[in-house]
Amino acid sequence: MTLQQAMIPHFDPIVGRYLNLDLFGRPHRIYVEEAGQGIPLLCLHTAGSDGRQYRGLMTSDDILQRFRVISFDMPWHGKSSPPAGWHEEEYQLTTKAYVEMILTVADALALDRPVVMGCSIGGRVVLNLALDHPERFRAIIGLQSGAHVDPYYDITWAHRPDVHGGEVCASIVSGLMGPASPEAERWETLWHYMQGGPGIFKGDLHFYKIDGDIRGRVGAIDTSRCPLYLLTGEYDYSCTPADTLDLVTRIKGADATIMKGLGHFPMSEDPAAFLGYLKPVLERIEAGTRAA
Repeated sequence: MTLQQAMIPHFDPIVGRYLNLDLFGRPHRIYVEEAGQGIPLLCLHTAGSDGRQYRGLMTSDDILQRFRVISFDMPWHGKSSPPAGWHEEEYQLTTKAYVEMILTVADALALDRPVVMGCSIGGRVVLNLALDHPERFRAIIGLQSGAHVDPYYDITWAHRPDVHGGEVCASIVSGLMGPASPEAERWETLWHYMQGGPGIFKGDLHFYKIDGDIRGRVGAIDTSRCPLYLLTGEYDYSCTPADTLDLVTRIKGADATIMKGLGHFPMSEDPAAFLGYLKPVLERIEAGTRAA
C-alpha cells in the first residue's frame, strides 16, 4: 500500500465482538477479533499485551483469502475486562487455567481443529497443547517458544506503587525487539504494554517464569499427531534461538526456523518481515489439509 492509498479513509477487514461465556466457573466477556475465511487460525498474544499484536496478519489479503484469522484478549487484558470481584484477588496465570481458557474459547467459537499460534507465553502454552491435546489442532505454531526461562530481572518492578506500571512494563520488553524493526511498529508494540492493567504483566510472568516450566515433558510431544512449527527471532534474550533449537533436539519431527532481524514480538514489531517467514509454514499446513 502506498502512502497516498493509506491516507484514503478505509476500514480494516477486522471484525470485533464480545463473546459471553462461562470460564473457570464465572461469567466472562471475552473480546474476539477475526478476519478472513477458510482454515481457522487462532492467535495467542504475549504476556501483558492483547490481540492487537496480530493486526498485520489480520490485514494481509493473501492470508485472509485462505485462513480465518482469530485472536482474543485473555481475561484482564485489552478489551476483556476482569470478572466481577477482581478487586478482591490477585491475577496470576497458571498452566491449567491457560490451557482451559484456550480450549473453552475454541469450543465456544465452534472451531474445527484450528491451527493455533502463540507468541512468548503463547509460544510456551502451545507446547502444552501439543503434548496434551494434539487431536484438537491440525497444526501448532510456536513463536519465541522455549521450555523455560531463567529469571533475568526482578519482576516485582512490573507492579509497584512508586513507579508507572505501564511504562516500566514497556521498558522491560523494549530491548527484546530487533534493532531494524520499523519505528512506528516498535512504538505501537510498546504502547500496548503501556496500557496494560496493574499487575497483569507480572501475573502472566508467573506462568512464563515459574508455573509453566515444561522442560521435563517436551520430549513426549508426538508431532505425528499434530505438526509443530517453531519460528523464533534472532534478537531475543528472553526466548533465545538456542532455547528453540534445544526443543528441536528433544522433540522428534519439530520444525524450527530462526528469523533474521526479528525479536520477541515478530508479528507486531515487523509484520512484513514476519509474514515472509509465516506464509511458507501456512502453505505447508494448507497442503497437509488438502492431502488429508
